[in-house]
Amino acid sequence: MAAAKGVCLNHISRETSDVERLAKFYEEIFGFERIESPKFGAFKVVWLKLPPAFSLHLIERNPESKLPEGPWSSTPAAVADPKNLPRGHHVSFSVSNYESDKGIETFEKTQPDGKTKQVFFFDPDGNGLEIGNWEAPQL
Repeated sequence: MAAAKGVCLNHISRETSDVERLAKFYEEIFGFERIESPKFGAFKVVWLKLPPAFSLHLIERNPESKLPEGPWSSTPAAVADPKNLPRGHHVSFSVSNYESDKGIETFEKTQPDGKTKQVFFFDPDGNGLEIGNWEAPQL
């Protein structure tokens, strides 16, 4: 089977019980901008864009869902500790103001090269996030 052609990441979605709270977090921490969102009727969605072309879709959680809401609730022993995140599930962003402090509990890791720095933390729903001081890929 041949690989698909012209592939690029379109968006990442996150399910949440509080769409507005999560949207505000991503707007304030990363500078996402709200874009026009479709109306799905029974549940709320907020679509966010990070220029030039990355989208994040926040979707109201189905209250009847049997799946855990986020990593913190995936097991009874789950802990909101960013030290456990480097190998775990996370979305990563490159940032130019790496040293910026937003008052969020983080775990910082410097790679053996002494140059590459990473910070791991959680959004309000316990989804893993990483920011790093490497340059963003050129489009």
